[in-house]
Amino acid sequence: MEEFYTLQGEGFNTGQAAYFIRIGGCDVGCSWCDIRESWDARLYPPVNTDEVIARAVQYPAKAVVITGGEPLNYNLGYLSQGLRKRGIKIFIETSGSQPLSGTPDWICLSPKKNSPPLDDFFLKADELKVIIRDADDFIWAEENMKKVRMGCRLYLQPEWSQRNTTMPLIISYIKRNPRWVISLQSHKYMRIP
Repeated sequence: MEEFYTLQGEGFNTGQAAYFIRIGGCDVGCSWCDIRESWDARLYPPVNTDEVIARAVQYPAKAVVITGGEPLNYNLGYLSQGLRKRGIKIFIETSGSQPLSGTPDWICLSPKKNSPPLDDFFLKADELKVIIRDADDFIWAEENMKKVRMGCRLYLQPEWSQRNTTMPLIISYIKRNPRWVISLQSHKYMRIP
């Protein structure tokens, strides 16, 4: 769908420079998605993977974030192998609704109620990032937290359009449950892609 060089705006790797590869197509379709244009893969013609890799290696940061849509609708083996050969770390952002492919260095699992993660992801996730739109989402967060491996980083992130309402709820929740950390979409506050 698109490629760009910027700073990671969310989760554990916030603030790090990275090349973003956003893959078109999503079978999850969250009602609050801020990249709805990514859902229909037919809008984005296939791109030569070797060309994508060549563009990624041109930038000084040796990190790539593969996101979507839902990037695991595709086999990421060739892409991740090509990036890894060139010394680039691979971070993937996924709902976990599809089997893992490729060899990411960091997996950000962002589970969605309408298409829950496959069980395998809970033991592979480095970071669990749950989007909070309303108070019921805290229950969803706790259900998913019980399934992840020890050492998995736990993040609660306000859904952008509801941030003024949910931010105080998240702050209060984390103060009572300090194993969680807040994740903000800092790229939106900075007005960068």
